[in-house]
Amino acid sequence: MFETELLQKASSALQAASAAGVRIVTAETCTAGLVSGCITSVSGASKIFERGFVLYHDSAKATGLGVSDDISKAHGAVSAEVTQGLAEGALAHSTAGVSVAVTGYAGPGGGNEKNPVGTCYIAAAATGKPTLVERHVFSGDRDAVRLSAVGAALTLIVKRLTT
Repeated sequence: MFETELLQKASSALQAASAAGVRIVTAETCTAGLVSGCITSVSGASKIFERGFVLYHDSAKATGLGVSDDISKAHGAVSAEVTQGLAEGALAHSTAGVSVAVTGYAGPGGGNEKNPVGTCYIAAAATGKPTLVERHVFSGDRDAVRLSAVGAALTLIVKRLTT
């Protein structure tokens, strides 16, 4: 289902979490569970992957997992601030030690002048470490944007656990 490169990134994320002695939790909007699906495509993932949250409707992604409505109203549902809140909220609503959250505009609609279609925010939080947040603008159709976001999310998990 997933290309070899993404499966290798998922395997690296699982190995980094295993080495750190933590489990992984995801909070996904535009990827709608693809990060979780990619991770769980790797044999043995059940020992490390704890759970995934999919928050797809605007009301869910704007205020899910404890994100304040004020933050969403001030910055938008697709923003660094909301994505950071989702990553930190996923940790708080699980017993995992590392989380990754993804928000974005996969297209073909959505987006705005500040965050055009293809914009994705990815955040990784880990117990006892500051949350990392990245902004990407991916090209291609809806599927290409979503799969690019999966790869970036898996890479950010490893970065958060190893730096």
